[in-house]
Amino acid sequence: MALNIEQARFNMIEQQIRTWDVLDQRVLETLKTVPREEFVPSSHRRMAFMDVRIPLGHDQVMMKPVEEGRLLQALQLEPGQTVLEVGTGSGFLAACLSDLGGLVTSLEIFDDLAESASRRLERAGVANVAVTQADALDLSALPAGEFDCVVVTGSSAMVPGVLKDKVALGGRLFAIHGASPAMEAVCLHREKTDQWHTDSLFETDLPRLVGAEDVPHFEF
Repeated sequence: MALNIEQARFNMIEQQIRTWDVLDQRVLETLKTVPREEFVPSSHRRMAFMDVRIPLGHDQVMMKPVEEGRLLQALQLEPGQTVLEVGTGSGFLAACLSDLGGLVTSLEIFDDLAESASRRLERAGVANVAVTQADALDLSALPAGEFDCVVVTGSSAMVPGVLKDKVALGGRLFAIHGASPAMEAVCLHREKTDQWHTDSLFETDLPRLVGAEDVPHFEF
């Protein structure tokens, strides 16, 4: 069984992730090291290394491995940098961010997902990840201060301004914006207080961030 899992992991990295131009060796090593199968709901464990999105409940999903790889590569996370993750989901992405050296604060709006992700992270011995049940679009629920990286795992029509405000100067923000079925994943680089550089990463179609379905006051 272990041999089959390791072969599937190898195939995922070599046949899916590398072919999507994820070539950063640190990211590839993280995806090799962090046990993705331990973060997948048990009913979908056989799908852990497939090129599919895995349902988590509440109409939420795990991204495809290729999408996670491109996300991690775009952030260019350095050891000791702070990360705010919006949407903990399974906990896998938080584990990867931690493996890359990030100090991760992860917010999850659904109690049961926050609890199950916390258990998986603890079981896997992941350090430097704090999971909190909170609504990230509620300003009063957001942690104080700014972060080197902000990662938003749910989509929105436009990138929420309240989350852009949490990015430090020189920091990065990963987000998915637009309308189904052709949303755009982007990495925004905060060059000045009111100046951003945008890298377009890939097209996707992911569930809305809860509370971001109707956001006339948000900016991009």
